[in-house]
Amino acid sequence: MFGFKNRRAPMFGKLSADDDKDIEVQKPNLNGGHSFWSETRLLVRDLIFALMFATLMVVFVVQPVKVEGTSMLTRLHDGDRIFVNKLIYYGVPKLQRGDIVVFWYPNDPSKNYIKRIVGLPGETVEVREGRVIINNVELDEPYLDPHLNVAHMTLQPVIVKDHYYFVMGDNRDNSSDSRYWGLVPEKYIYGKALFRYWPLADASVISHEENYKNIPPSARRDTNELPEGTDEEGEQQ
Repeated sequence: MFGFKNRRAPMFGKLSADDDKDIEVQKPNLNGGHSFWSETRLLVRDLIFALMFATLMVVFVVQPVKVEGTSMLTRLHDGDRIFVNKLIYYGVPKLQRGDIVVFWYPNDPSKNYIKRIVGLPGETVEVREGRVIINNVELDEPYLDPHLNVAHMTLQPVIVKDHYYFVMGDNRDNSSDSRYWGLVPEKYIYGKALFRYWPLADASVISHEENYKNIPPSARRDTNELPEGTDEEGEQQ
């Protein structure tokens, strides 16, 4: 009959929300709809950021690539799908012998090739009856299948110019590479093979299989001493 609207709890009795201003009182019946739309908005925001991050990764860091052809047997097969590191285009990390790279075909940039780097700038590359010779030292290539290198092709010594690379397929008898159409400009190489993700049974990291310790470091030529008729990019004028 005689009630008080602002009755407070006794000093030594039960605690109420008024005793601690930091206590937040939730009323599910009143906030249910608001929470649903808040959570939905947060989910949409997170999805947008995830898509933006994935897009940036594909554009600047990694890119899925489908292998077409058999020139990289036995390491890569026709139809394999791999991720490549696109930062290699910006020199991160530095290209090394043995890297499997994707690049624009120098004679027709509308086409893409995938090969293995064999010769580095400043080196002399020669092929003697199927054996690769770098600076007069035979290159140890354990990744090759002898049954795919039966032709035993011979190639006269080739000097690899600065900012260029000599590339070859692992399937030497069935590979269109630097032996036939020349060197690959560094600026044409846009990815380094990182990981094979398909088929799932063969998913694996693609890494160096040989350190080539028997090959001495190449003596890079000074760009100020380029042959006559060659510009600073290594292009014939």
